Amino acid sequence: MLRDTLSEEKLISFDACVVQMFFLHLFACTEIFLLTVMAYDRYVAICKPLQYMTVMNWKVCILLAGALWTGGTIHSISLTSLTIKLPYCGPDEIDNFFCDVPQVISLACTDTHIIEILIVSNSGLISVVCFVVLVVSYAVILVSLRQQISEGKRKALSTCAAHLTVVTLFLGHCIFIYSRPSTSFPEDKVVSVFFTAVTPLLNPVIYTLRNEDMKNALNKLIRRKEIKEK
Repeated sequence: MLRDTLSEEKLISFDACVVQMFFLHLFACTEIFLLTVMAYDRYVAICKPLQYMTVMNWKVCILLAGALWTGGTIHSISLTSLTIKLPYCGPDEIDNFFCDVPQVISLACTDTHIIEILIVSNSGLISVVCFVVLVVSYAVILVSLRQQISEGKRKALSTCAAHLTVVTLFLGHCIFIYSRPSTSFPEDKVVSVFFTAVTPLLNPVIYTLRNEDMKNALNKLIRRKEIKEK
């Protein structure tokens, strides 16, 4: 995608387009599952702190990591397989910055209504269900924070704020794109830019600036520079 953006000719082979779709959905779906698992991790850490090390032991973490990568792989293979089986004999121009299933199947010279329903029931359902689980998890966390002292509440809210920001930016795109039939809107490209460029760019900033160790390291670095300038 970056190469095509910088080059004058925006060309990509069909095989490369399929590979791009595969890894796009592999990493995107895996991140959705990861964000959902992180919500459970936050719930245990805040609502059941004394049981955290028992509940979230290393075996559970490995099991959850394996499960989310397996789920992302199955999801990506299923969508990619549905796409490559379609006959393509018409236009070959994709109205987007990268290859994605909705834009690619719109080029097929056959009725794709059933495929569109399968996409909505797959990607759209995953996005909506995970979003509902995340909302419920944080609702439970916010209710439990009422019983905590102000300092504990501040730290817990700070812990969840970064996660909520990423979830809103990331899942908002997925629900907007994949929870409806393959109908193009002018806003699709803007949303795609946020999904592929803005959100990944903000991820390290959001997470690191919420980390106390990172804040302390930055403060020390700033103080050292001030001392050297003096």
